[in-house]
Amino acid sequence: MKPTIGITMGDAAGIGPEIIAKALREEEIYRTCRPIVIGDAKMMRRAMAITGAGLEVNAVGSVSDAKFEHGTVDVFDLDLLPEDLPFGEVSAAAGDAAYQFLAKAIELAKSGEIQSICTAPLNKEALHLGGHLYPGHTEILAALTDTEDFSMMLTTPNLRVIHLTTHMGLIAAIESITPERTYTVVKLAHDTLSKAGFDKPRIAVCGINPHAGENGLFGNGEEEEKLAPGIARAAAEGIDVTGPYPADTLFFRAGRGDFDIVVACYHDQGHAPIKVMGIEDGVNITVGLKGGVIRTSVDHGTAFDIAGKNIAGEASMLAAIRSAIELAPKR
Repeated sequence: MKPTIGITMGDAAGIGPEIIAKALREEEIYRTCRPIVIGDAKMMRRAMAITGAGLEVNAVGSVSDAKFEHGTVDVFDLDLLPEDLPFGEVSAAAGDAAYQFLAKAIELAKSGEIQSICTAPLNKEALHLGGHLYPGHTEILAALTDTEDFSMMLTTPNLRVIHLTTHMGLIAAIESITPERTYTVVKLAHDTLSKAGFDKPRIAVCGINPHAGENGLFGNGEEEEKLAPGIARAAAEGIDVTGPYPADTLFFRAGRGDFDIVVACYHDQGHAPIKVMGIEDGVNITVGLKGGVIRTSVDHGTAFDIAGKNIAGEASMLAAIRSAIELAPKR
């Protein structure tokens, strides 16, 4: 059977509903999966009018009521938002709704009613105003699945990156890196790519300091203390992992095919090259969630400045849906 993919609407004051509407115009999606939007049917109908997508909205209260037919967008309707929700404005209502959409998707994934979750972007300020004090999607997913060992993976057609740390300040990020964390993320990268069909994934680890410390010339020995033991432990288990390498050349090497995935030490070290290499085709994947929950996402924000204007492109949403299909357990 084709996997059922739950697509969460994210912050409905942003571009989420629009890019979902545009993506679900593609008949190819319905040939390879059974998509259902988890959000607010009113917002989806508004997005149809804005984009001219020409699709019917079918509001349902359960996955079993969905039609899964091209030309109809099934929406698991939580009906949480006012019809006149303004575009481009931070609001507690939209932030809380974005959280509730994701929580429902996780519930459906745990029960086996959907096989993957694909998320439209949320706004962190709105999320906090709505009473949910998380840095972002990844941390919500981890909390609601009771997962401790997880990581954020970003992909483009030519580059894959997985992170030791994500949403924290640089000093705190470096302090939080340990040999255990390095080993855990290397193993998550290996296991994820192995399940995706890589025979023996080639993994490279970034250094923390310029030139990966250059034998103690830069930094205070963080590479030797925090990275090297974890790399050695993974390598001793037969994982093809090397490093740490200078970040200023490693991403170029990975992009030309020397490695299958790069382990980045902190948020911007990994995000910047991904967005340079292909922001429109970028996909954010949460790796290591308990219960086999699969989650992919667009690799961009809510774009409040263009929300409601039919400007936003759907390329990243299409890429995220395709990744959700690829990673979903097949039945």
